[in-house]
Amino acid sequence: MTHLTGKTVAFLLTDGFEDVELTEPWKAVTEHGAQAVLVSPTAGEVEGEKGHRQKVDRQVADAVPEQFDALVLPGGVVNGDHLRMDEEAIAFARGFFDQHKPVGVICHGPWILIEAGVVDGRRMTSYPSLKTDLRNAGANWVDEEVVVDAGLVSSRTPDDLPAFCAKVVEEIAEGEHAKQHA
Repeated sequence: MTHLTGKTVAFLLTDGFEDVELTEPWKAVTEHGAQAVLVSPTAGEVEGEKGHRQKVDRQVADAVPEQFDALVLPGGVVNGDHLRMDEEAIAFARGFFDQHKPVGVICHGPWILIEAGVVDGRRMTSYPSLKTDLRNAGANWVDEEVVVDAGLVSSRTPDDLPAFCAKVVEEIAEGEHAKQHA
């Protein structure tokens, strides 16, 4: 399984992420041949809600979407809340939409996409408590395991990870999506 060979995937997160929403997609893309890079507003390492610690490969201030083929945004309430208040992280996430690149987002991850102004008119899902936030930002929120909208893959909870990971890998393999937009 090497159909992502040569692709580089950014995982944007900070402390308080949902552990398996990092580890499972990371495993999925690397098992298919991609290089995964942890990008964060902080240096050193980040720690998940359940204690998983992982080294930060690049600070968001030193990263640009042009260096990557896709973006994955794990959830976690604290992670999602902190990222949506970080201007560099918001600009980084928005850049993937400007460049029509695949983006995977799960659970509370969509908060940063609301701040980036990229959900209007998009069909997507999330953790149920974000339903009103997404609808108020113009998204067509649905309660489904995984939703794909022109290169944007969204899911609700860790229970959805098998479907989420499969669709993220598929969308990254397809490459840029002309209808992916900011």
